Amino acid sequence: MSAVVRIPTVLRPAMGGQNQITVEGATIGQVLENLTTAYPAVKGQLLNDDGTLHRFLNVYVNDDDVRYLGGVEAPVANDDEITLLPAVAGGAR
Repeated sequence: MSAVVRIPTVLRPAMGGQNQITVEGATIGQVLENLTTAYPAVKGQLLNDDGTLHRFLNVYVNDDDVRYLGGVEAPVANDDEITLLPAVAGGAR
């Protein structure tokens, strides 16, 4: 299976400036592992050391939050669209 992963602006510098990347994998975990193998600089922003999703990362498959689909075990079908949304916090008081 291959899916299109949409890359947010904040992660693009570590991924060659690309806004989307086609990645192989049958589950979200496999897709993210393959993505971080190709772009190791982003691994800490996507996955914890135990392979679970980083708590400040929201991941969607075709607009559905993977937390409700099985997390890293959520299935990925051919041509699915995966969106990565790192949480953003902070700002002026």
